[in-house]
Amino acid sequence: MKFKKTILLLFVAIIATAFTNKVTEGYKVGDKIEDFKLKNIDNQMVSLSDYSDAKGFVIIFTCNMCPYSVANEDRIIALDKKYKKLGFPVIAINPNDPKASRGDGFEDMKVRASEKGFTFPYLFDEGQKVYPKFGASKTPHVYVVNKQTMKVEYIGAIDNSSRNPDKVTEKYVEDVIEALLAGKKPSKTQTRAIGCSIKVQ
Repeated sequence: MKFKKTILLLFVAIIATAFTNKVTEGYKVGDKIEDFKLKNIDNQMVSLSDYSDAKGFVIIFTCNMCPYSVANEDRIIALDKKYKKLGFPVIAINPNDPKASRGDGFEDMKVRASEKGFTFPYLFDEGQKVYPKFGASKTPHVYVVNKQTMKVEYIGAIDNSSRNPDKVTEKYVEDVIEALLAGKKPSKTQTRAIGCSIKVQ
């Protein structure tokens, strides 16, 4: 009887794993990414190919409702203001299914962007087709991409203080961009993204 119970539990665990691991591993550092086209809060479609003068991109999966994302909003705005003019604009993408995360709908995104004065595109991953390709699992989750090669140069967190900006001692994304602007290879190419899990229906 115990043996049958053990077999049944193992079977349930295998089935559960099969269904919870639907999202592919996604891009790794050094991988070439595919372009995408998503709707911005101004109702215009945006793709990376629209940025003919860009040297790279700071692609950030973020949202309205996650406390970690909210705690990083000012830092995301600061990144865009500092590096957009140097060729590394921020491209923010909301990966959450609004049916699973109330307050993360497209109209809610418009309101939040207006309230905070976002200086960058805030795109809606309708149908959740883009974030699995990247392998994003958290909000916020950052990918720095080299425009010339379309390869991923960095994956992870914005800095080393997920909630409190006053405790930041290492600015991961800034260090990566500065290295790329100087024609160097970033010394740190991956860190652990800390935030809320991406919400699916």
